[in-house]
Amino acid sequence: MFSQSRLASKAFTLLGIVLSIGAILGGCSKSDPVEPATPEDGLEYVIPEEIGWSTQRLDSAKVIAQQLGYASVMAAYDGKVFFSWGEVSRNLSVHSIRKPFLSALYGNHRGAGGIDLSQTLEQLGIDDIPPSLTPQEKLATVRELLQSRSGVYHEAAAEDSSIINSRPARGSHPHGTFYFYNNWDFNAAGTIYRLQTGLDIFDSFKSEIADRIHMQDFAATNCNYQYEPNKSDHPAYHFRMSARDMLRFGVLFQRGGVWLGQQVIPSSWIVESTTSYSLIDSALGVGYGYMWRTIPAGSPFAQLIGSSGYFHTGIGVHALIVLPDLKIVLVQRVNTDGATWPDPGEAGMQLGLMIINARN
Repeated sequence: MFSQSRLASKAFTLLGIVLSIGAILGGCSKSDPVEPATPEDGLEYVIPEEIGWSTQRLDSAKVIAQQLGYASVMAAYDGKVFFSWGEVSRNLSVHSIRKPFLSALYGNHRGAGGIDLSQTLEQLGIDDIPPSLTPQEKLATVRELLQSRSGVYHEAAAEDSSIINSRPARGSHPHGTFYFYNNWDFNAAGTIYRLQTGLDIFDSFKSEIADRIHMQDFAATNCNYQYEPNKSDHPAYHFRMSARDMLRFGVLFQRGGVWLGQQVIPSSWIVESTTSYSLIDSALGVGYGYMWRTIPAGSPFAQLIGSSGYFHTGIGVHALIVLPDLKIVLVQRVNTDGATWPDPGEAGMQLGLMIINARN
């Protein structure tokens, strides 16, 4: 994840990623196994020319993707995969893209007999290690956790230095009044999900989403909780996922939560969770919903890419982008399992500009 001070720079890199959607959906890398057309499981692999892109013109983009150090890149138009490059079946850490996965589960358990987003931390009995939450902090609601607007600035598990260094002082902002990209909010939302549903996050994701959309590589046993009891009672929940499974998740959202005729996630939740509740980058107009970054219609970002939509990134080098108006989903992954890894940086924008011009 990255701090708000770096968001504009990363957003421009993300622009390149998103711009690549239209054309990166081109042919399959020669190093990849050729997937059969399998529309019966919700995805279909197609030749780029079938939907208006040039395989030949996309070849240079494949070379650049490799040079930039991507581990895998995939994209689809309305469930038609026409770019699949790299180790698409390899499970890698998703980093901060864990948050949209939990948000989707909230959509399945909101309402009668489930999770009430209007309930407060006080009502739910949520606290933390000393210095414990104040009475004012306990007025924050579940909805405000999902929006990262709780006003709770307690230490949290899995925080990076940018969050630690920029975290506001305790009590500096009343709940609901200020956006801060806050692992405490995200982690506490995970605790509340488990307490209110009685379900494990990873097992729940597998049964409610992964299995229903035919994810090929996901296993709950590959995921883990990160406890830091010296900082907080609330663990981070770390997902590992392959590019092709992440693509399926994005396509599920692009299709309004429907997979093979079945409503997997309520369409109303997709709309609500990808609506902007905070403006987090004034230059590009990027907003924040319920654990999704948003590209509102009419924003400078939407004008640049020709569509509204939403996305999330993981430490700036993983990306999941959904542009429903264009029926496009893009996934880009870097292997971050080692001590160091490549960061495509601003070159990602150049790659995107190359690819979007690869249409026939």
